[in-house]
Amino acid sequence: MNFKSLEIILPVIIAFGVCVVLCPLLIPFLKRMKFGQFIRQEGPESHLKKSGTPTMGGIIIVLSISITSLFYIRDYKEIIPVLFVTIGFGIIGFLDDYIKVVMKRSMGLRAWQKLVGQVLVTGIFGYYLVNSVEDYTLMLIPFSGGKYLDISYLFLPMLFIVVLGTVNGSNFTDGLDGLESSVTLLIATFFTVVAIGTSSGISPITGAVAGSLMAFLLYNVYPAKVFMGDTGALALGGFVAASAYIMKMPLFILLVCLIYLVEVISVILQVGYFKLTGGKRLFKMAPIHHHFELMGWSETRVVTVFSIITAILCLIALMGIN
Repeated sequence: MNFKSLEIILPVIIAFGVCVVLCPLLIPFLKRMKFGQFIRQEGPESHLKKSGTPTMGGIIIVLSISITSLFYIRDYKEIIPVLFVTIGFGIIGFLDDYIKVVMKRSMGLRAWQKLVGQVLVTGIFGYYLVNSVEDYTLMLIPFSGGKYLDISYLFLPMLFIVVLGTVNGSNFTDGLDGLESSVTLLIATFFTVVAIGTSSGISPITGAVAGSLMAFLLYNVYPAKVFMGDTGALALGGFVAASAYIMKMPLFILLVCLIYLVEVISVILQVGYFKLTGGKRLFKMAPIHHHFELMGWSETRVVTVFSIITAILCLIALMGIN
């Protein structure tokens, strides 16, 4: 195995190892601290048995990514903004989880508080892109043969829409055992392949995310021993959006993150339809993964189908790069 191969594989192995070590240490700690998941009474009845399962496991994911990234920051400066966005949104998620779980305030951070935090992290990331990235307004067009779209003055408005949409889509996807972990593992693998192929300089952190999620899934698949909570879901959404922008690929988010998008749209449609019709529901429950559950699908079936869809979309996206 040559040096280049090790350089590609090592971040995955390091992150996997760190996460495998941290999970048995921190999961019992979260349990002892009674950081248990609160389950909504109006949710699927089968989820009530999950009440009390340790949450905030996203701390383990963020730590694994951060520790692994430290080995590479010196030689891969491009991972710094991606790591910043990942940790930044992870902190917002942690505060939300802490208020819900420890302070027993079911709604967590107020909507405006969460929005301010998300806008702040996105704004700092945008400042970095504008001042440090060459041709930052260019976006690779899928299936165009390598052509780029220059969005010029629309760059900043689109940045906020894409980042906040991706982050909240990731958060909505985190509703079943292993769903968010599985879907985002495939997205991280896609970005790792692209980062290596394009020499974009962020492959250590994309590989670290893939490695940490593989290890986390050992404890997060059905029946989950730990949930990632908003800490993990927001951090992973931030990672996806930041990685896409560093590689000038935000348009590819629509393809590889279609599950995120569908989850968000299902909530928007459900709320809008409920208000317009005076209480009628478009879906049995939103986000849409719960709709399929209430139709009789098992959790594992929903996770499997959504993961297969994401895998296929990632393969299609790879075909659309050149």
